[in-house]
Amino acid sequence: MSDAVTYEIRIQGRLGDRWAAWFDGMEIVATDDGTTLIRGRIADQAALHGLIQKVRDLGLPLLSVTRTDTPTPTGPTS
Repeated sequence: MSDAVTYEIRIQGRLGDRWAAWFDGMEIVATDDGTTLIRGRIADQAALHGLIQKVRDLGLPLLSVTRTDTPTPTGPTS
């Protein structure tokens, strides 16, 4: 997963840690403002869209999707 980057998906409402397996081992963080962050490394755009579909399937309001780092270059730069 050398091209993997970290994303934070913020949803309205609370999810417990037990949902981590459903979200492919992502970290589940309940925040003080009543939202939940689903955070972790995502391999590519297809995997990101799959996680967003899981949020949709649960009927949870999606508040934001934030990329928090950049991928590591895999080849020489010119």
